[in-house]
Amino acid sequence: MTNGTDGTSGIGGTGGGEAGCHVRVVLVDDHRMFRTGVQAEIGATDRTGVEVVGEAADVDQAITVITATRPEVVLLDVHLPGGGGVEVLRRSAAMMAAQDAPVRFLALSVSDAAEDVIGVIRGGARGYVTKTITGTDLIDAIFRVKDGDAVFSPRLAGFVLDAFASTDAPPVDEDLDRLTQREREVLRLIARGYAYKEIAKQLFISVKTVESHVSAVLRKLQLSNRHELTRWATARRLV
Repeated sequence: MTNGTDGTSGIGGTGGGEAGCHVRVVLVDDHRMFRTGVQAEIGATDRTGVEVVGEAADVDQAITVITATRPEVVLLDVHLPGGGGVEVLRRSAAMMAAQDAPVRFLALSVSDAAEDVIGVIRGGARGYVTKTITGTDLIDAIFRVKDGDAVFSPRLAGFVLDAFASTDAPPVDEDLDRLTQREREVLRLIARGYAYKEIAKQLFISVKTVESHVSAVLRKLQLSNRHELTRWATARRLV
């Protein structure tokens, strides 16, 4: 999250909540420092009413905390140990069907890849915003999702509209399917020209871990260097 604004787009209502409203939130992200940062951003805004009632770092923890706290909104990272945000949505579906008050999910991720956005929306999330969002805009997005709106960072809304307007299923890319979600994130950032240190900062991982992911990507795709990797990603419109 940054001090700049990335804005949000709504599909289906104005939302936003009224002054004095209250919303209970569970924060699901595998990086403790990021969870702490989100809480600090929320607490630093003038607007009140968002209460973080639980945190989780992986899929199993998320299901346990959501079941125990019954929040109104879950801020959900897309890439998590144990199956990712889509798995949290799948395992939460039966629980949500059995209770009167709905639990709504808002994806909050570093990834702005179309397949990640579409995957969690198809899984049942009500919106998707990137981690460049400001604290004020995030609070607004939380209240809007609680009220039943669909909320997206502006660029991402187009992915969803295009996907659901199309009658054709996206083609399966066997090469891309060999990569883990984290390897795909590193691949995109490398292809965009980021240095290893910049990628490490962006993904909250070490430079050594970035190097390991790059080596794995090159091996799985049978490529020799980052220049070939960039051409490969560009040809598939992953950049």
